[in-house]
Amino acid sequence: MYYPTYPYNLERQQPISGQATWTEGGQVTKCNQPWSSNEYMTVAVGENTPYQCGQTLKVTNPTNQREVLVTVVDQVKGFPPNKINLHRKAFEALGVSPDMGVINVQITPQPQLEEEKWGKYLLEVTQTAYPNFKVTDYNSVEKTSVSSNRTREVYDFKLQSPQESLVVRGTVLYNPNTDRVISFDIKEM
Repeated sequence: MYYPTYPYNLERQQPISGQATWTEGGQVTKCNQPWSSNEYMTVAVGENTPYQCGQTLKVTNPTNQREVLVTVVDQVKGFPPNKINLHRKAFEALGVSPDMGVINVQITPQPQLEEEKWGKYLLEVTQTAYPNFKVTDYNSVEKTSVSSNRTREVYDFKLQSPQESLVVRGTVLYNPNTDRVISFDIKEM
């Protein structure tokens, strides 16, 4: 498997212009994932979109450049590919009032993080450790084979709250033969 040594954002897919609405969510989703997943940073997409259940999407509000990373937890029949239905908390994290109802957004698939299971693991740990922050972006910093049974991966996560911005570095050391964590660490940069 090929692992680039430069930040993933250099090779990400181009954003798609679209619109976002909001919802409070529901009990059962077509993806069998709760709306409360990912600290409510969740989204429903159209059934005929290229986005898959569990996939991470980066949603940007072009009027103020606020961004959120959301997880696809549901599908909506009849939605066009460029329309999404964010959980209310994700909608508000984009810096707008729910009274707006519909806003223009940029939607960017984040497939590289999905392919990097340890990056996704560190993202979830970081979101749990910083409950009042939203992760808005990430970069792969390094992947190093320390020995035949130890590999280290390092990711930087950009976090935003209403009061401040942070960068948190997540590091995981794992055994590639058993696919088990040896240790992990997160720290503010």
